[in-house]
Amino acid sequence: MADAQQQGIETLEQTLKDAELEWESPEPGSYVVKLPGTRKLSTTCSLIVGRHSLSINAFVIRHPDENDAAVHRWLLERNLRLYGLSYAIDSLGDIYLTGKLPLSAVTPGDVDRLLGSVLEAADGSFNTLLELGFASAIRKEYAWRVSRGESTRNLEAFTHLTQRPD
Repeated sequence: MADAQQQGIETLEQTLKDAELEWESPEPGSYVVKLPGTRKLSTTCSLIVGRHSLSINAFVIRHPDENDAAVHRWLLERNLRLYGLSYAIDSLGDIYLTGKLPLSAVTPGDVDRLLGSVLEAADGSFNTLLELGFASAIRKEYAWRVSRGESTRNLEAFTHLTQRPD
């Protein structure tokens, strides 16, 4: 293993330990990190320290049920403001965050900033993406819960979608 790659591994592991994040390394240079959220319970990131770069991928949300064009436009506009990352979609239309840093940029500060960017982009945008791509499903879920007398507490962020105007 090259010196730069080994240094990247050591820096990444120490940064994850210092941040007290939940993580594991299924094989050398490969990491799975769980970032705790507030809107989205957690975001799982895959980090790979390669020979020349650190790559990161994180699942954000599944393929939208509706309004694809508006969701994709919103993602592209957000890409302009992200640090070291961009939104991407896979062949199924599921939405991810992906990014790469050169090994020379794998410092504790830059790793922390990159993970913070993942958390903000995944957790901070979660309700907006749900609203844009799943409004009909949210309304159906709300109506179903109300009809059964079940809690709608975790749908409170979407009351503007579920409440009828008077």
